[in-house]
Amino acid sequence: MRVAPMNSRFLDACRRRPTDVRPVWFMRQAGRYMKQYRDIRAKHKILEICKRPDLAAAVTLQPIEVLDVDAAIIFADLLLPVEPMGLKLDFVSGEGPVIDNPVRTSHDVDTLSISNTDELGYVGESIQMVTRALGGKVPVIGFVGAPFTLASYMIEGGPSKSFLRTKQLMYKDEVLWRRLMGKIVDVLGPFALMQVGAGARAIQVFDSWVGALGPDDYVRYVAPYSRALIERIRSASVPVIHFGTGAAGFFKELHAAGGDVMGVDWRINIDQAWMDISYRSAVQGNLDPAVLFAPLPELKARVHELLKRTGTRPGHLFTLGHGILPETPVDNVKAGVQIVRDYRP
Repeated sequence: MRVAPMNSRFLDACRRRPTDVRPVWFMRQAGRYMKQYRDIRAKHKILEICKRPDLAAAVTLQPIEVLDVDAAIIFADLLLPVEPMGLKLDFVSGEGPVIDNPVRTSHDVDTLSISNTDELGYVGESIQMVTRALGGKVPVIGFVGAPFTLASYMIEGGPSKSFLRTKQLMYKDEVLWRRLMGKIVDVLGPFALMQVGAGARAIQVFDSWVGALGPDDYVRYVAPYSRALIERIRSASVPVIHFGTGAAGFFKELHAAGGDVMGVDWRINIDQAWMDISYRSAVQGNLDPAVLFAPLPELKARVHELLKRTGTRPGHLFTLGHGILPETPVDNVKAGVQIVRDYRP
């Protein structure tokens, strides 16, 4: 599968090409900090929004209109693929995602399906709707969860602080762990490629929980599967953004697993992170999301410091070190975008 090239400063930066100004986009740029999203969310559950292309497209487009950012990221949830695999997913108020039948045994892994990814077609329909509405104004980013993050949710049954069950399975039965990770890649690969076929011009791979691991465990148990997934996506000739939260201690190992763009969270200086990988990929990040609550002079100083750290080398995309927090003032997000737009080195 090959997609036609699209000119944009976002895609140029992904490919480490010069841009007129630094491209800007935000993780969770469609979310609870925006009144337009809250109005929709008051009437519909998360899964309903994800599964109704009209609602998902509307939510995806909101920040493009309000913030004037350089890319739209499709509104979805990284756990959607667990349903066609045979797991029961729900979002419980105050708790977040819950999987009623978590994966704990060899039999559980055996029964996971890898052949029902067409059930995720609603995500493709959402991307098609957004692409048509944008008319080439900015590209659409699709996304998938990384294999480790998906596996940890599937094993724990929801979020975790210790990831004890995940690590127990990993250490106790490495063969079973590898079977599970292989199945996850066999689902995520086609899902990502379906998004590209629907019009996504880049794919972000989110490893939200990878910071629970140490460097050696990451290299042994996780990196081969992240690499396999990223290579499958890159076969479609679109840039892959690889983002791992809390991975400052093994950023080079994360980069070795692949990615045209490496996402950097706020726990590491972005210039150091970029230097650590010898500038072999583009980077995105990495303003602390809490800085968007700062007074405007402080916000401007922090944004300028970040832009100075990344210098004039092509290949930096300005974004936060994680997602926009729900209480963030919209005017501050707008101001952040404008500060980046106005910056001249």
